[in-house]
Amino acid sequence: MSANHPSKPYSQVTAMLAITKGALKAIFRSPSAVLFSIAFPLIFILVFGFIGGGGGITTYRVVLEKNSDTSNHVIAALKTIPNVKFVVPESDEELQSELKKGRITGILGVYKNDPAKDSAHPYRVSFRSTSASGDKLSTFLPFLENVVNKIDARIYPEKQSYASFDTPIIEEVRKYRTIDFILPGQLGFSLLSAGVFGVAFLFFNLRQTLVLKRFYATPVNRTMIVLGEGIARVIFQLVTAVVIIGIGTFAFKFTLVNGWITFLEILVLSFIALLVFMGFGFIVSSVAKNESSIPPFANLITLPQFLLAGTFFSIDVFPSWLQPICRILPLTYFNDAMRKIAFEGAHLWDTGFEIGIIVLWGIVVYAVAVKVFKWE
Repeated sequence: MSANHPSKPYSQVTAMLAITKGALKAIFRSPSAVLFSIAFPLIFILVFGFIGGGGGITTYRVVLEKNSDTSNHVIAALKTIPNVKFVVPESDEELQSELKKGRITGILGVYKNDPAKDSAHPYRVSFRSTSASGDKLSTFLPFLENVVNKIDARIYPEKQSYASFDTPIIEEVRKYRTIDFILPGQLGFSLLSAGVFGVAFLFFNLRQTLVLKRFYATPVNRTMIVLGEGIARVIFQLVTAVVIIGIGTFAFKFTLVNGWITFLEILVLSFIALLVFMGFGFIVSSVAKNESSIPPFANLITLPQFLLAGTFFSIDVFPSWLQPICRILPLTYFNDAMRKIAFEGAHLWDTGFEIGIIVLWGIVVYAVAVKVFKWE
């Protein structure tokens, strides 16, 4: 008489891992997934990495020296220029910190000259900054000279110049490169594209091809099906992030202030952002009536963020009425947090505000996704 052996209980975790493995293989075999997630961002990184430039950051945040003269044409002219903003730090410690992080273009001083020492120039201009603001210094100093030249032409056409320039003092700290602005934006571009387009097409096709319906004939829990597909997408995108960061670091000297710690923190931040972006994809896959309607719905979500969230250039260049809209978008906060961690040396807990906004978006997005998601 044979002994009765109890049947082994069905493992939902094993089923989920099997779905993850199958989905991951399908993603790596998909040319479109590789194209949108890796190729496009790398093309932009290569272009901007080779051409240099300032990453589109054209707003100059300037601190006026404490003992500077304020009743002169140089300061008056600068105050009328929209992309020059005079800021007042709360303390000297904050000022030095902002300079080393490249958040402030520099410290400007304008002083009255002693006629006995320099009768040709009524004023003298001084400027000091750090190499962290190198992307802005290359354009701000010629810009400042041009302001003085215009004053000369308008007010002092017969004199040598309204103001002379001291040799700029530039303290050597971390050098800010174009890649330090561009790469975070391109990584966000990749994560958002994959999260929205990838998930939307994936689950729409799973419904259309009745794959989800076939899953119902198995003991696999619905939650495990979504988790399996989702984990596969997360793994692929984290591999993509590693590739993008690796090429940026070794080919273009992308700044990772704290080395491996910064690298790992970027991956954690990417993981959080990707989960939120995938929620948009779930919504699009549910509201789309057919496959051809997915791109228009997805572009409504992705295109404004690509253009307005600081992906290619700072949102400070936009009109003041548009900037509040820019500061609502979740990709804006990912880009800001990424740049703070990579270049400024901030840690995840220092970017709590940015991560909090991203998580808040996630709560809203998944609340909507749960309501509209369709299994059939």
